Amino acid sequence: MASLRQIGKEDGDSAQSVYRLVQSQSFILGRDLDCQIPVDPLLYTAVSRRHAEIRPVTTTAGNLEPGSLWWVCDLNSSNGTFVNGQRLVGCQVLRDGDRIVLGQQGPAFRFEQTNQAIDIPNPRDIPDAPPLLQIPARFQTAANDVVTSADVDRVTLTQLLPIFSTGLEIRRKAYILPALVTIVAVVALFFVVGNPPWFNGILATYLGLAAYYRIYQLCGKKKAWWVLVLMGGVTIGLIQSPVFVLFTTVFRQILPGQVSSTASMSLINMFFGAGLMEELLKALPLFVLAFVGLGRSDRWRDRYGIREPLDGILLGTASAMGFTLLETVGQYVPGIILSASTYGADASQAQGLQILIARLLGSVAGHMAYSGYFGYAIGLAVLKPRGAALTILVGWLTASILHTMWNSVGGLPLVGPFALATIGLFSYALLGAAILKARSLSPSREKNFATRLG
Repeated sequence: MASLRQIGKEDGDSAQSVYRLVQSQSFILGRDLDCQIPVDPLLYTAVSRRHAEIRPVTTTAGNLEPGSLWWVCDLNSSNGTFVNGQRLVGCQVLRDGDRIVLGQQGPAFRFEQTNQAIDIPNPRDIPDAPPLLQIPARFQTAANDVVTSADVDRVTLTQLLPIFSTGLEIRRKAYILPALVTIVAVVALFFVVGNPPWFNGILATYLGLAAYYRIYQLCGKKKAWWVLVLMGGVTIGLIQSPVFVLFTTVFRQILPGQVSSTASMSLINMFFGAGLMEELLKALPLFVLAFVGLGRSDRWRDRYGIREPLDGILLGTASAMGFTLLETVGQYVPGIILSASTYGADASQAQGLQILIARLLGSVAGHMAYSGYFGYAIGLAVLKPRGAALTILVGWLTASILHTMWNSVGGLPLVGPFALATIGLFSYALLGAAILKARSLSPSREKNFATRLG
């Protein structure tokens, strides 16, 4: 019987995990969560996704049973596999007590085996043989492959043309999608040069998607893309519907949401007319989706609805992105262009483009941060319904206060830019902390891909 025991950096350290080796299968070690023996990707960033393999040996020796010997094979890892302090090349037969380290400073394992039928010499102990390369013919893998020095030194087709072996991995790691979106956006921008409304719209959409993609990576939970796009579209539709008129009537006419000329009243009015109103408006689609998901399966809510805080963050930031796009392209940019028209068309268009870039790049510390945090509270209320009303209220008030502070401090003399930077950084830190906490609370955290980035 054989097993692999994870140990500390020193052999005397306490064991972390013990993995029993089954004779009928191989075991991959690496950062990929699909590996049979995964390692912590946050602690061991130098370990490859598929770093090394422990595989049973099929042998023709008379008194050896199948599975009584095991290979350890390096899978072309970036930082190497070390057995008893020596870097492994190709494959090597394991002996009881061998110490395996993934990379020089990576996780360490001790191979343990009992009831071995016969002591077979290790290939590295054969006189005049290149270490770890010449493997006796009787040591054959389950696929009847013999590792030789010629095999190790020969350049393979997949090494010469890596796309044939890593093409699927590239697609799975989503490196192709951002590049494809960028290429399409660049081509589209070239086609609409000289048409400012179209140019601004395409550029704003691309910058918004880039900002949102970063949040999506940090969350690490798969969500149907059309649901996220729909969330932003619904928010845009709400702003252009009678619902928005109702909101402005309540928050800006009934409640003290009208902007006042005095600084003290301006802060109060901004809290009701911008903070509370806009954050609730952006959260409306989330409340509807949470209600629709009542009674549905966890799988459905994971994919399309709200089951946990990560869902709330993803949907809340998507809603905020729709709000930001419409507000920027439909309100701020035209307003800047109109106010600067006395300086000429080129100057006014340049100023409009500048405000567009600044607002979209800053959205991760603005609308997306506020709504993402409110979405976290909504998802938390769904996951832990006891005290849900208080949870949602705290999230709404927090998002509204941050929103109010951002809108209010920009015009302060001298300290305005520093105050904006401070509030923006704090808002983003608050969202980041919510994402980390949401990942730790997630019922599906074993499937989370954020820890496998890089």
